[in-house]
Amino acid sequence: MTTHENGRRFEQELAALVKEVDGLLVLRAPRPGFLRDAPSKGRALREGERCGELEVLGTLTKLVVPAGVAGLVVDENEHRKLARKPVGYGDVIAVIDPKAVAGGVSASAGASAAATSGGLVWKTPLGGRYYGRPSPNAEPFVKVGDVIKTGQTVALIEVMKTFNRASYGGAGLPPEARVERVLVKEGDDVNAGDAILALAPL
Repeated sequence: MTTHENGRRFEQELAALVKEVDGLLVLRAPRPGFLRDAPSKGRALREGERCGELEVLGTLTKLVVPAGVAGLVVDENEHRKLARKPVGYGDVIAVIDPKAVAGGVSASAGASAAATSGGLVWKTPLGGRYYGRPSPNAEPFVKVGDVIKTGQTVALIEVMKTFNRASYGGAGLPPEARVERVLVKEGDDVNAGDAILALAPL
């Protein structure tokens, strides 16, 4: 996908990785490259907004705030001191306080999507690449409105070219729940503990 902005050409758009640490949301680089235009301290960010760009071999990739994330940047992690800061996969882009009001919205990772379910979410036990279906042309493991049960496969997580089945269940989750929203997109990179499904208890 090629987009143009302010006379510049972006070959791709990627959501930043996100991980919750001590009540704060840490935005991380989804791939290595040179980070440019990282968000400054005090800036309000919302889902879908640009939070920087990565340059790899002269090609620009636009970084956006992932789904369900909003708040104020409380730590820019020194990135803005250099015009082009080299980063690796998972390196910190910015730290967000989800409890701070950003444009009238207060949210945490998955909170906007999970609010109607009382904040009940299923989190991936593994970090890797998320796939919600067994093959590209197959039906998804779960869809919005489905009732899922403990032990049921809900995703594949690819780690080092190995596909691992991820099953519903875990501490604090009911034996059955209804899927209200899938919080990540097919092929997204996720970290262990990231919210994947917003749920409603039965």
